[in-house]
Amino acid sequence: MHVPFTKMHGLGNDFVLIRGDGLGLPAPERIRQLADRHRGIGFDQLLWLEAPRRAGDDVHYRIFNTDGSEAEQCGNGARCIARLVARPGQQELRLGHGTGSVRARMEEDGAVTVEMAVPELRPAAIPFEAPGQAPRYTLVAGDETVEAGVVSLGNPHAVLQVANVETAPVQKLGPRLERHERFPNRANIGFMQVLAPDRIRLRVFERGVGETSACGTGACAAVVIGRTWGLLEPRVAVELPGGTLQVRWDGPGFPVWMTGEAVTVFEGTIQV
Repeated sequence: MHVPFTKMHGLGNDFVLIRGDGLGLPAPERIRQLADRHRGIGFDQLLWLEAPRRAGDDVHYRIFNTDGSEAEQCGNGARCIARLVARPGQQELRLGHGTGSVRARMEEDGAVTVEMAVPELRPAAIPFEAPGQAPRYTLVAGDETVEAGVVSLGNPHAVLQVANVETAPVQKLGPRLERHERFPNRANIGFMQVLAPDRIRLRVFERGVGETSACGTGACAAVVIGRTWGLLEPRVAVELPGGTLQVRWDGPGFPVWMTGEAVTVFEGTIQV
């Protein structure tokens, strides 16, 4: 069956969005075929949209990585979903997912703001294997030992501080840490360079995808860890390879807010 799809991106982190009501979910092998940039459409994540499951939500969504695995959350994807499903003139939306809802706001300049989760720093809830909660953890990755902060924004993240993201060993350490034995569900790995209390540079090796041009939850995770370490202010510009996100976190107990672009590239049909 051929079904319509929309190709979108947030800072180059790209997605295929399919309204899946009444359709069977593609098998992981088919998702991998669709994600192939030479033989398929090509994307970092497939966003599968369904009718709302909770009162007050505008849509329900699921997220699938290029390797066919399902992810819990995607910040750039949430902004693209909001842009796609917003009715003309609608400014506020609620996007439902497996464990709750994300609030989204359409900004006057065309950007989209989304409210991500309240950060979870308890190791068992991330999940991350550790005897207790600490601001920094030591991880052994092959022949290297690194220090990282860990946090969940609905999905697990580890953040390393580096002197320069240009020379950071993203391709070497990213795959090792993604599948580190202390992350039972694997993790997204961020490499953060602090430029000033209100600005950082960031590269992210995404779980099930590899390095992407931008990662919304990764940007939020970096700000949370940077604030936990006493390095950052509540409002931070996060420079990623694909562009800049604005992130705000008011501290423990508060959700993280993120603002950035959500761009439609093209539409088409594909057999799923």
